[in-house]
Amino acid sequence: MTTKQQADDEIHEDQLLNFLVNTLTGTFSLTLGENAEIDPDDIFEVLVGACADGTSISSLCKHSEDAPSGTNVLHHLRTKFNLDGVASVGNLLLQRDVLELLPEQVEVVADLHLRPYYGDEDETEGLYHSEAKRGTTAFHAYATLYARVRNKRYTLAVRRLEDGDTASSVLAEFLGLLEGLDLEVKAVYLDSEFYDGKCLTLLHAHNYAYVVPIIKWGAAIKTELRQGWSRTITHDLETGFDGHEWTVEFPVYIDCTYQNGRYDEHGVARHGYAVDAPFIETPSQARTYYSRRFGIESSYRLAEKTTISTTTTDPTQRLLFVVISLLFQNAWRYLHWEYVATPRRGGRRLWEWSFEEFIRMVTRAAWTALDVRRAVPANKPPDERFER
Repeated sequence: MTTKQQADDEIHEDQLLNFLVNTLTGTFSLTLGENAEIDPDDIFEVLVGACADGTSISSLCKHSEDAPSGTNVLHHLRTKFNLDGVASVGNLLLQRDVLELLPEQVEVVADLHLRPYYGDEDETEGLYHSEAKRGTTAFHAYATLYARVRNKRYTLAVRRLEDGDTASSVLAEFLGLLEGLDLEVKAVYLDSEFYDGKCLTLLHAHNYAYVVPIIKWGAAIKTELRQGWSRTITHDLETGFDGHEWTVEFPVYIDCTYQNGRYDEHGVARHGYAVDAPFIETPSQARTYYSRRFGIESSYRLAEKTTISTTTTDPTQRLLFVVISLLFQNAWRYLHWEYVATPRRGGRRLWEWSFEEFIRMVTRAAWTALDVRRAVPANKPPDERFER
């Protein structure tokens, strides 16, 4: 016996494209000249199409009959957007629609994402430098803030990083943003990059429960992580700011497990977590709760599927492309829950609709709207091998 999907209506590919373009035009206010050959809808339609297709703006426009000139679109991207505007409006764009899906209490995750830069070493001004990774020390770097609900991740904010930015300055900005939202934060899960005294002080000041993996700084904590079994200890970090110094004391939950050949490793694996959360009582619970953060990595993998191909070093354009890429995920989750899922007693039924299928639908809609080339010139007619 098969279960038929019951639905009152349908959402078509062109409507998905319209939804994304309308969301962008409704958030970013572009004023073009009276003699402009294109309008904001044209610009954002190309951006959405290039993002879904994972291609460059120039390539998409070149191979489309009804697309505006790629040079024209890129000109407006350079002249009509500024970094501060994209940063502030971009966060409002990401929060649009999804805030209404979030319950009153959420778990939040902050993370750093580094995209390697392999260009001219003399043109790294404005980039973020860090330890060598994947053959470079220069990165296009972004910090992201997510809400995690029912194992789904909704992006609430993204911030571009450059030299001089610190984990504590990023966290302070994100915590301030959370204070302005009508949300109750159950816990904050942070990447190990946020493990320092200033960040822990900020979390205490905002009275947020948190879990942060520790870094093996100092002989004392290294010794603790080399011996013994699962346990809880007290640890402290010395920190300072603007001439003032203080010590932050916090519990560390050390979780120990047998590796049993996982990743070709054997013996005991010991992991330490800085924890201040009333619902976490044991080291194994600390590991379990923190493991919920790992889904953020899949968000980055999804974002790579919807990234506009570009070689530009312009920070404004690159941030705009990142915002649109993250918008795709938020829009898919919003539409999946609000329109595709079937309301029923006990909770909605989420019918199968993968992110990959969503992207393919938007891509086909953009190809149709822009009249992307579906044939190539040939110097002779196709023979019978081309017929079926």
